[in-house]
Amino acid sequence: MKRNRQFSLPWEMVPTIFALAWPTMLEELMQTAVQYIDTAMVGTLGTQATAAVGATSTINWLIGSTISAVGVGFLSFVSRACGAGDTKRAGKAASQAVLAVLFCGILFTVLTLSLSGLVPVWMQVDGPIQQLASRYFFILYTPMLARTAIIIFGTLLRAVGDTKTPMRVGILVNAINVVLNFLLIYPTRKFLGVTLPGAGMGVIGAAVASAIAFTVGGICTTVCLWRHSVISPKGQSLRPDWEVLKPCLKVALPNGLQRFGTSLGYVAFAAMINSLGDVATAAHTIANTVESAFYIPGYGMQTAAATLAGNALGAGDNSRIQKLARMIIFIEVSLMIVSGSLLFAFAPQMMSLFSKDTQVIVLGAMVLRMVAVSEPFYGVSIIIEGMMQGMGNTLLPFVFSITGMWGVRIVGTFLCTQLLGMGLVSAWACMIGHNLLLFTMFMVCYISGKWNPMNRNREEEA
Repeated sequence: MKRNRQFSLPWEMVPTIFALAWPTMLEELMQTAVQYIDTAMVGTLGTQATAAVGATSTINWLIGSTISAVGVGFLSFVSRACGAGDTKRAGKAASQAVLAVLFCGILFTVLTLSLSGLVPVWMQVDGPIQQLASRYFFILYTPMLARTAIIIFGTLLRAVGDTKTPMRVGILVNAINVVLNFLLIYPTRKFLGVTLPGAGMGVIGAAVASAIAFTVGGICTTVCLWRHSVISPKGQSLRPDWEVLKPCLKVALPNGLQRFGTSLGYVAFAAMINSLGDVATAAHTIANTVESAFYIPGYGMQTAAATLAGNALGAGDNSRIQKLARMIIFIEVSLMIVSGSLLFAFAPQMMSLFSKDTQVIVLGAMVLRMVAVSEPFYGVSIIIEGMMQGMGNTLLPFVFSITGMWGVRIVGTFLCTQLLGMGLVSAWACMIGHNLLLFTMFMVCYISGKWNPMNRNREEEA
């Protein structure tokens, strides 16, 4: 009977899990919808325009994920403080987050703008579109301070269980982006007898629209944090507080190295794909965009897993941690099986939304169907990693991610595309191999109990 209770699913946790997860899922859905619309709008301008926008997109992951790692440090600190009922300590983290936003925002603004002319060259973008890609990149990263505020302050709000505010800001940002896209990308035109105004700026218009939307989002997120009843920096000292910063940095540093190393791998991966030509670059860019929608359940659940695991650790409730893990992994795998099946079934139709080029559609659909099979396995990795991050255990995820990215994806893609002359399909096969290795390593970690700090504490006491 004890064994049955140990492995039974705690269905009573489902409402709490979804209460935290659904706003994040909706936020991700809106962001993905806008990404779909952006890609479709730019796609009407031709394959070169799509390639110009997509060629530097991995730099966005590199920068965004590095900043997100700082947010994870604060998430772990705040969620544990709230779990222990220490809201005063959680509030102190807000002022330190302001310092983090100022430091990271200014640093990445200087780096991105000064290197904007070199990034397309490093990414092996074809000569005719290098200048266009460089201008797009420069404009997109001008409001870096606002983008940093959206990431770090949004994570801080989620750490206290407020996932609805970042969701609402995300919806606003996306709505502004879509409206401005229609006005800035296309020239003045007639639609159903109605004259629609337009600036005719093309790819540059898409960049300007995004930059304005990010600026508004950063301001709104900052105002929401300032007015928050629990986690506001109002009245707090803006001097560095190492009692807060040290535990945050202890979590953020391995996570930052993980995300930086992994994202740098994405950059190397994309550069090798860009070297395969416009068709491969466009197919890869569109397939990545399509695939992102089907990861929404995974990353929504990861937010809930991180917050609830941190709360349970702060309360010293190991039983709740174990129950949460069983329930949320079950939910995640179920959702990813459904999303993977839909991706497999409708891959050609999804590709045709963004391109009329038959070669791009066929190639993109092929790689999407390949990756769809691996989605449930990757979903397990996402959840276990999220729980470990929420509890401040970021060292093992760092080791796992770097090993998979550089040991499998990058080395394998280099051998296949650069030495053996194989194409995009071989590169995505290496990516799937990376995902399966992550699943294996995280599952071994989960089964052994090393993922849970409370298990290690008990072993040390024994």
